[in-house]
Amino acid sequence: MPRSKQYLIDDLSYKNSWRLFKIMAEFVDAFEQLGDIGPAVSIFGSARVPREDPSYALTYELAKKIAGHNYAIISGGGPGIMEAANKGARDAQGTSVGLHIHLPFEQQSNPYVDIKCDFRYFFVRKVMFVKFAKAYVIMPGGFGTLDEFSEALVLMQTRRIKPCPLILVGRSFWQGLLDWFTNSLLTSGYIKKQDFVLFHIVDTVDEVMDILVREGVHA
Repeated sequence: MPRSKQYLIDDLSYKNSWRLFKIMAEFVDAFEQLGDIGPAVSIFGSARVPREDPSYALTYELAKKIAGHNYAIISGGGPGIMEAANKGARDAQGTSVGLHIHLPFEQQSNPYVDIKCDFRYFFVRKVMFVKFAKAYVIMPGGFGTLDEFSEALVLMQTRRIKPCPLILVGRSFWQGLLDWFTNSLLTSGYIKKQDFVLFHIVDTVDEVMDILVREGVHA
C-alpha cells in the first residue's frame, strides 16, 4: 500500500468529506453480507502464529467444535490464529467468515474464508466483530488482539452492548495481564472488582463450551 494512502484518518476533513461515503459503503456492504449468517462467535488472535504452534492447533479444534454446534465463526480473515479459526469452521462444514483489513504489511487473506468482507477502516471492522457475535474468544495475540479484547470489554462495562461471554484462552499467556489489572488498575481505583466478572480465563475447548452453555449462548 502506498505510504500516502495508509493514514486514512488523517485524510478525513471537511475538504474531503466525500470519504464519509466510503465509510458508509463499508458499513452497508458488511451488513448485507453478514445479515443472514445466524448466531456467531468471533475469535481473535495473532496473525503471526505459525501453523506448528500449539495455539494454532487449539484454535482449530475450538473453532471446529463451536462450528459443530451451529455457530458461524468470525475471524479477521488473515493468517495465524485467524486461519486456524476459519479452517476449523470449514472442516466442521460451518459458516467461515473473514473480516479482512487492508494493511501495508502481513495481512493476507487465508484460503478458508467462505464469506469475506473487506475493510480499510478498523473502526468499521470492529463494529462487525461485535454486532454479529454472541460470544468473543480471545486467543494469544499482540496489540491488535488486545485492542479487540478491550473494545468488547469496554462496550460491556459501559452497557453499550448486552453482556455476553468474553473468554481469554491460555491462562499462562494472559495471567500477567490479569495481575496488572489487579495490582495496578484495581489498586489505583481505575476499575472496580465487579468488572472482573465481565470476562473469563480458561485453557481448554471444553471450558469454552461449558461457558457458552452456562451463559445461555444458543445457536
